[in-house]
Amino acid sequence: MKRLPPFAYFEPATVGEAAGLLAGEPGARALAGGTDLLVDLKSGKERPATIVNLKRIDGLTGVRADGESTWIGALTSVREIEQSDVVGDRHPALAAAAGVLASLPIRRLATIGGNLGRASPASDLAPPLMALGASATVESRSGAREIPVTELFVGPGETVLDHDEIITSVRVPRPAPGMGAAYRKLGKRGGGTDIALVGSAVSVVIDGRVIIEASVILASVGPTPLRSHAAEDVLRGSAPTDAILAEAAAAAAASAVPISDVRAGAAYRTAVSRVLTRRTLRDAVSAARGSAA
Repeated sequence: MKRLPPFAYFEPATVGEAAGLLAGEPGARALAGGTDLLVDLKSGKERPATIVNLKRIDGLTGVRADGESTWIGALTSVREIEQSDVVGDRHPALAAAAGVLASLPIRRLATIGGNLGRASPASDLAPPLMALGASATVESRSGAREIPVTELFVGPGETVLDHDEIITSVRVPRPAPGMGAAYRKLGKRGGGTDIALVGSAVSVVIDGRVIIEASVILASVGPTPLRSHAAEDVLRGSAPTDAILAEAAAAAAASAVPISDVRAGAAYRTAVSRVLTRRTLRDAVSAARGSAA
């Protein structure tokens, strides 16, 4: 078994203490679920001088709902989100995404805050959170601020967070009347729980027979989870006919800027993003009609 590289290790009891350690220790990394960081340590990809374990901090787990939104603590496991009645009832697209993230043992360890902080272009949770209008609360020694998830990522593995800022919770607005959302992914083995070759998250709000609001997000086709404003423009003000959904899916695929790697070629990812988004749009429209009924 490969040994971990040496590092200083801390278990702070408060967010403020953790933020101070991150700010004061050169090369410090925060540890949440550890499903990515520990792998990177063992492989030698990461060699941080300091690890700051957040798991002893109270108040960063659980799911709560009120009339306005759903609150999810940053250290809440993906498995808990998958099984949450609140998430399943209010945000089934998010529950579905949680259910296809990696394997069951990983879902029991991985956290929503860690998944967002990892800033993977292939993230399963980021696309539906973006489509649902979610925001992340981040805290540091100087205070707290709320960042829309759509504005959180700047590149592969990179976020807008300062070094001493910690994601402490995620807030998902309560769905508007007539809203439906969906998430789909395609993995190398055809779907399931492997890393997405392409992911698609969609939300639509239907008033009468017209889409009045839409959000279309793609994963694994750009340096960050990608929002297709062109696809959204096609949808807004239109009836959700098959032709309109196909046009919006084509616009989403045209927004993609994928790379070719050992898992899939760029042209393949672009083609799949069109097919997958069309199917996800149909799912979201069906859910919207069901919620209106």
